[in-house]
Amino acid sequence: MQANVLSDTLARLDALTNWERRPREDMKVGLEPIQDLMQRLGNPHKTFRVVHVGGTKGKGSVSSLVESGLRRAGLKVGRYSSPHVEHVTERISILQEPTSESSLAYAISRTMDAVEAARLENTAAADATWFDVFTASAFVRFRDAGLDWVVVEVGLGGRLDSTNVVHGEVAVTTNIELEHTEVLGTSREAIAIEKIGILKKNATLVTTLTAEDSAGRILQDRADALGCCVLRTQQPSHAPIEQRNVEIAGLILDSLGDKGVLTTHVDFNETPVGKWLLDRSTRESARLPGRMERFRLNGSSVVLDGAHVPFNLQAVLHDLTGQAGLDGACVAVVALGSDKDAVGFLNVLSQGVAKAVFTELPAPGGSCSPVELKSFADQILLSGEIVADSIQAFRRGVQLAEEMGGWVLVTGSLRLVGIIRGLIAPKY
Repeated sequence: MQANVLSDTLARLDALTNWERRPREDMKVGLEPIQDLMQRLGNPHKTFRVVHVGGTKGKGSVSSLVESGLRRAGLKVGRYSSPHVEHVTERISILQEPTSESSLAYAISRTMDAVEAARLENTAAADATWFDVFTASAFVRFRDAGLDWVVVEVGLGGRLDSTNVVHGEVAVTTNIELEHTEVLGTSREAIAIEKIGILKKNATLVTTLTAEDSAGRILQDRADALGCCVLRTQQPSHAPIEQRNVEIAGLILDSLGDKGVLTTHVDFNETPVGKWLLDRSTRESARLPGRMERFRLNGSSVVLDGAHVPFNLQAVLHDLTGQAGLDGACVAVVALGSDKDAVGFLNVLSQGVAKAVFTELPAPGGSCSPVELKSFADQILLSGEIVADSIQAFRRGVQLAEEMGGWVLVTGSLRLVGIIRGLIAPKY
């Protein structure tokens, strides 16, 4: 019954423009629609404190680590993220659990009613997009849950992202690389201007970028203009992904402790929160699906990772090298969105895999043609074949791995990862 209610509500939402499923070059962005929605909904985003997390990659993992740390401290915490892997309720986490379908349906219905009212009155929210409405619905849900803190992950960019109605006491820029260039700009410096747009006056900025880096300089200049303290990680560039994410999360928690945020858990006696909360159990509880997630299937190891930009794929391959159970040749099952750097992605892929099976993402949403992917692969001598159906492509990848005595990497898209995870995860 609840599933039907959510399905009907999502159908109402899906009538709106969804830029996650459309070519981004025509994307129109602006804060006016969600600002109007917030007013109409009673400004739910002002009822909780916020850590606002942006950057090219690592946003989700860092957000989950901070959420887990604050939960360990005894605080009532939520997390807003995108996209989801298997189910839309994953995007709204309440006390480290996906929101219920009934409560999500209720929040979306209230927000859609506000959109309808805006249409009658011809105000800005009449033009709200799918992400505007979902973001507003998340904030309604967090308010209704009575949360102390919410970790809000930027959807795209920062300055004009729907999440940028919040006032993050800590703003994070995990890193800056070329992605979504058709919307954010064609240089790291241009992208930095967009991403630092989430920084608010007197907040703390946490980043991996040095002031000597060209994009990092833009972050520093903006922080100086707003009177913001800047905290930087000290990890070497070749440090494992998890180690880098944990250090960023640790700096965020330390900053909150410095701001006077105390634990409420009875075991900790009102101690300032800090990186000390990120013990092994806290880190384990923060692990997200589809991020270097491992399974065993028919005698072969399978790794799911939604990396879709070259530099992140390179880091994933580096971290997987030499791990137990990942001996032998790697067979990659790959699908890429049409807006991704396919040539750059495949150049990196060719350095770590023996063979690729190219497939496509189901509609709606743009998918790079597997024929084009194989053509690129042929030019760089990466052995590949085409299986258009994603599930059949995965099965072919497993078969090849068994024949070669190797393992399977499913990568290029969280949508692809979600499809394959739904196929194999219920067995575990």
